[in-house]
Amino acid sequence: MAGFVATDHIATITFLGFVPRREGAEIEAEAVPEMALTLAGFDREFHGGLTRPSCSRVANIHPKGTEIRNSRQLSILSEEEIAEIAGEMGLPRLDPLWLGASVVLRGIPDFSHVPPASRLLSDSGVTIVVDVENGPCTYPAKTLDAVHPGHGKAFKPAAKGRRGVTASIERGGTLRVGDELRLFVPVQRVWLG
Repeated sequence: MAGFVATDHIATITFLGFVPRREGAEIEAEAVPEMALTLAGFDREFHGGLTRPSCSRVANIHPKGTEIRNSRQLSILSEEEIAEIAGEMGLPRLDPLWLGASVVLRGIPDFSHVPPASRLLSDSGVTIVVDVENGPCTYPAKTLDAVHPGHGKAFKPAAKGRRGVTASIERGGTLRVGDELRLFVPVQRVWLG
């Protein structure tokens, strides 16, 4: 029996980008029309690599700086949720560049809450593993404040539950803007713990 179920949800890639570096407290991506991905992610991405130093998100598990497997190679957001964040912030739009986005998708409702371990599969076989919901952090807020002075502080509350997911590559290949990804979810009941 397969461990994943294909859903009827197919998303279209509307943006691809990478964070080439992170200097100071700001984060900003550069757009690309295609992205050659390996098991280490995208080689030009600040967050790429097979491993990474642990950060504040796993501080209760690993001391900060401990080398761990990198499940945060990509930051994937929903075009629909980005529009909701912008609306709540009182802005006409949010550019994915300002959010440090790797991939922006259109077509999967409530995307930030797809189950961890879900897979996004392209027609060419590229497979992305969803790790967890990406909590809204202050780095995009500082970038947004530089672009829209006074609006940065509104980002974190507006982005809560809408910041997308972190993910890693299970099977490499090339993704392009306009490609479609089918959502596969794990076969398991909701945890009752």
